[in-house]
Amino acid sequence: MQRSIYDEDHEAFRESVREFVERTLAPRAEEMIREKTIPRDIWLKAGEQGFFGLSIPEEYGGAGVDDYRFNAVLGEEVAKFTNAVASCFGIHADITAPYLVHLGTEEQKQRWLPDVAAGRKIMAIGMTEPSGGSDLAALKTTAVREGDEWVINGSKTFITNGYQCDLAVVAVRTDPTKGAKGISLFVLEAGTPGFTKGNKLDKVGQEESDTAELFFENVRVGDDHLLGAPGMGFIEMMKHLPQERLGDAVGCLANARQILAETLQYTKDRKAFGQPIGSFQHNKFKLAEMVTKAEVTQAFLDQCVVAHAKGELTAVDAAKAKWWAAEMQSQILDECVQLHGGYGFMNEYRVARAWRDARVHKIWAGSNEIMKELIGRDLGL
Repeated sequence: MQRSIYDEDHEAFRESVREFVERTLAPRAEEMIREKTIPRDIWLKAGEQGFFGLSIPEEYGGAGVDDYRFNAVLGEEVAKFTNAVASCFGIHADITAPYLVHLGTEEQKQRWLPDVAAGRKIMAIGMTEPSGGSDLAALKTTAVREGDEWVINGSKTFITNGYQCDLAVVAVRTDPTKGAKGISLFVLEAGTPGFTKGNKLDKVGQEESDTAELFFENVRVGDDHLLGAPGMGFIEMMKHLPQERLGDAVGCLANARQILAETLQYTKDRKAFGQPIGSFQHNKFKLAEMVTKAEVTQAFLDQCVVAHAKGELTAVDAAKAKWWAAEMQSQILDECVQLHGGYGFMNEYRVARAWRDARVHKIWAGSNEIMKELIGRDLGL
């Protein structure tokens, strides 16, 4: 089905992203997997292309584009290459940077945003804790006021960009008596005494993504590192999570559709019993089902993207988009592995890597079970 949400400017931007993927990312795919990280020079090249400054105002080094559809185009094209790089770029520019844009003081914006837009400073967001998972209101990392300083203690885990990050937006508890209303946000800089990073975590998939634990032991910062008003952190996270979940959904589906297209070609080329394997009725039906699921999902996601660009996307619709796209990605990629037979289980094949990479999407950005809980509450249940 022909998509209609993008105009000529969006498609021109898509071509520039595709060229970046082909010239800069693809030739270094094996290097990124081997080193479990995206090299710094790639971040800088992406910054030079303006990919990280789409939503950052021009006065802080960005493009000042108030149209989420450009963010979606970037997410789609990078996710077609690999969800891991798309996740890292998304955490940096699409998820964490907006906190600075919307909550930062003028001094904070001037201090950090130009380097963020240029890819000179890599951002991470510290929400998840070892004992908390999706329960953000139960976090235990604390910030205690001592004179003119805040003293931060605690830890975060499963932090994308955690090993390389120069800046981390970290959720902490500043008032233990107020539950969710006692949570605040801080921007912490790598190298600050007491702020340390664990080793890169050994994950099942998304190997290109450096994921690490963050530790805070008597980290002392002033009010110039407090992001937004004290006690408003949980509310602000709830405001920003719909964009994170929509971005995740966009990447899930784009990746699944790309691997499905490659699998379709494989079933035309691969022969067994004297004919292409795609011509067998069972396989033909499976491919028909997958294409239909992908196109139906695309129609819903496109409407979510349009709604978000207008400022109208609800948290519930974002939750629907996130869990459904993650589920469709897993279903489609599992069938694609099966259609590849034994080759589908070999790491040298993109379908195998995509299949491994996809599994985490049903867990992060709020697990699929949490998404259904949000939807169920909206139904009055």
